[in-house]
Amino acid sequence: MDVILNLLDPQWWLTMLGAFATVGVIAIIFAETGLLVGFFLPGDSLLVAAGIFSSAAAAQGLGIEPLSLPTLLIGTPLAAILGAQLGHFLGARVGRKLFDKPDSRLFKKEHVEKAEFYFQKFGPAKAVVAARFMPIVRTFMNPVAGVLEMDARRFFVWNAVGGVVWVEALLLLGHFLGAKVEGIDKYILPGVFVIIVLSLVPIVREVLKNRKAGNTDAPRGKHHARH
Repeated sequence: MDVILNLLDPQWWLTMLGAFATVGVIAIIFAETGLLVGFFLPGDSLLVAAGIFSSAAAAQGLGIEPLSLPTLLIGTPLAAILGAQLGHFLGARVGRKLFDKPDSRLFKKEHVEKAEFYFQKFGPAKAVVAARFMPIVRTFMNPVAGVLEMDARRFFVWNAVGGVVWVEALLLLGHFLGAKVEGIDKYILPGVFVIIVLSLVPIVREVLKNRKAGNTDAPRGKHHARH
């Protein structure tokens, strides 16, 4: 349990990375976006925390050197875009074989199915952008887009749009909070769970909507069967 909490806690990551925190955040965003095994890494919460601790006052409270905001504002969107491009490339090159393997602790087919669901529901462009704000889905969306043969140029455009908006918004939000809220480091872990819950809301809502639609269709089927 402690290990899981540590992996979800961006403060733990930043403390562990120490002087390499800025570069570490960029590397984690690349891995979380581009590598299938990176889906468990913090994305949203790490970006907000990185923005918070780019403020000198907040960083001093954690006992680390402030992260470089200019470097983050340039490096993290590039990492997010390049990671997604790698995912799309792997999906296009390897195809369905990439996902045809048994479930394990790190790999669940349901993660792929969720990504495919959003791809089909919203269409390629909206799905690629919206997935940025959904943990796990954003990791699997990129190879799914490749498997489903989304045009490479079109994917790059919407990947870049989604990556920049996602990263910059969360970094700047964190930096603003770090500069304005005294003792913000005390609220990081509770904030992580709030971010996770909020980001899962769209997924839960769709699941409930589909379940309700299924229950509605069932009685109709019975009614027609009697006639």
